[in-house]
Amino acid sequence: MAETPLIGDLGASPAGAALDGARIGVVTFPGTLDDRDAARAVRLAGAHAVPLWHADDTLAEVDAVVVPGGFSYGDYLRAGAISRFAPLMSRLTEAATASTGAALPVLGICNGFQILTEAHLLPGSMIKNDHLKFRCADQVLRVENTSTAWTSQFTADELITVPLKNQDGQYVADEGTLARLEGEGRVVFRYVGANPNGSRHDIAGISNAGGNVVGLMPHPEHAVEAGYGSEDSTGMRNGTDGLTVFTSVLSSLAGSDAAGDSK
Repeated sequence: MAETPLIGDLGASPAGAALDGARIGVVTFPGTLDDRDAARAVRLAGAHAVPLWHADDTLAEVDAVVVPGGFSYGDYLRAGAISRFAPLMSRLTEAATASTGAALPVLGICNGFQILTEAHLLPGSMIKNDHLKFRCADQVLRVENTSTAWTSQFTADELITVPLKNQDGQYVADEGTLARLEGEGRVVFRYVGANPNGSRHDIAGISNAGGNVVGLMPHPEHAVEAGYGSEDSTGMRNGTDGLTVFTSVLSSLAGSDAAGDSK
């Protein structure tokens, strides 16, 4: 199928030729909505998007994985709770927590973030928004950790704008967990302005201790093309702040490869 023509010059890989051949898996569960958007973001960043089905028992030798948004299994029982038991999640968890070799970079977006908390790859949980309504709006975020695999190309405290759309977007955790996340610098994204869903400490995204697993509630994959992204100072729907999430992981992978080659 032919790609939709881009508005703006985003056809070339901003990550550079050294990243040619990187394979980023995009997982689809029954009810996933944003897998194609995530795959397009991966391609625009300069990598190959590899479709992964929830019932697969292999990760198809991918270099990183995106668990995209949607309503997996209709959010029955609890958002992300059923997806957590998919065969592919067992393989993903093993790879993301590997004690030998490089741990697999994993990004969970919206429902993907919920799935990562249910799988205990990230601490805390997601519950219904404090106002009990679905929220859809452009959202300003502060990037608070640029040392993760998915944020390495941002600058510290950079403000970005990406779309937010959720009903179960309130991040909660006990006080000990929140203190640990703050103390270890594992809050990756924080809401700026009004808190859209009541998340504790205005948390929009967090990482695991290793920095290879990141989850966030807003949708960077919807802010990767000029003309289709969030509104910003350059004009209506011109925002492409989300693309840096995907180029960051490619840069991180290239750095890992370079380090391996030097040994």
